[in-house]
Amino acid sequence: MKIYKVGLPFIGMSSLMLLMSPLANAAEMSNMDHGSMDMSGMDMSDMDHSSMDMSGNMSDMDHSGMDMSGDMSDMDHSGMDMSGDMSDMDHSGMDMSGDMSDMDHSGMDMSGDMSGMDHSSMDMSGMDHSGMDMSGMDHSSMNMDMSGMQGGEPPPNARSPDYSNGVDYGQYGKPVMMDSLPLWGVSVETLGYQFENDQIDFEAEGWYGTDSNRVTLRSEGSAQTNDDKEIDSLTSLAYWKPLGIFWNGEAGIAYNTENDKSAIMAGIVGTAPYFVETDARAYLYTDGQVQLDLGTAYEWRLDQRWVVRPEVQLTAFSKDDTDNGITKGFNELETEVRLAYETLSRQLSPYVGFSYASALGDARDLRRQENVAVDSNSLTAGVMFWF
Repeated sequence: MKIYKVGLPFIGMSSLMLLMSPLANAAEMSNMDHGSMDMSGMDMSDMDHSSMDMSGNMSDMDHSGMDMSGDMSDMDHSGMDMSGDMSDMDHSGMDMSGDMSDMDHSGMDMSGDMSGMDHSSMDMSGMDHSGMDMSGMDHSSMNMDMSGMQGGEPPPNARSPDYSNGVDYGQYGKPVMMDSLPLWGVSVETLGYQFENDQIDFEAEGWYGTDSNRVTLRSEGSAQTNDDKEIDSLTSLAYWKPLGIFWNGEAGIAYNTENDKSAIMAGIVGTAPYFVETDARAYLYTDGQVQLDLGTAYEWRLDQRWVVRPEVQLTAFSKDDTDNGITKGFNELETEVRLAYETLSRQLSPYVGFSYASALGDARDLRRQENVAVDSNSLTAGVMFWF
């Protein structure tokens, strides 16, 4: 009986030591030194770390000289717990250049504090970390140089900058945008005969330039077909530039054969609401006289070819000039209604119409004194075209 009494305390102490042995493994590991640990010749291909517990304090562990260059291709870290404090662990000299291509870290828990871990020289090029939990790791100072990902030669199937893909443009050369290519055009709004007044009326304009800048040459007037063959015209050379979506500005010089004077011209031409063509031009002559021409027109389409076009024009002056039959204010009103038919892609439009002209204000009295008609009307026929 005494033998058993002596053995019971021994058994109790042994059991207690066995129970405390796992706790001893998980205890303080802060002063562990792995600096001279050599695992280069060890075959760790079948090592199982699934139940390895590293949840203790490993803040001061030193792995700087640890050599793990051996074969670790089949090591299993799926259940490895590294949730402890590893903030000061040093892996700067750790060599893991061995074969770790099949290492399994899918269940590895690294949620602990590893903010101070140093992996600057650690080589883990063949490791598989697809399921590794690193939610607590601090990557704020991680340096990932990706400058080499850009630049270099383009791929073989890349398109050329001009979209030609190396194909020659042929005899026409490289295409250009229409707004940057200088063009030219001619537009004849009026070229018709007035039967009553026995004269030919004309209004034509030519231009050269782009959609942003142009030089225009414009002339309007009438030519008598009777014995004296007198021609009255107002011709201007101007610079043209858009002022907005619907309006364009003009500025230049002009010459009037009726009073034999030159002038400086400025005007605004465009489209008013409801597609009403509108133009306003002012002429400042060398003697100080100012002439203002206001015109408007509208195209009323009957169908795809037939067009009715009414036109109205007013002329005003700033001061009297009796030698040329001019009085201050509005002097003349001219109107015309045309019926035109568009042919040849709408570039040629023969027309017939009716015109009416009347003197206004003091100009009526001045014309009566000179035995000149104050009102006139006539049938007209002519053509409009552009190219």
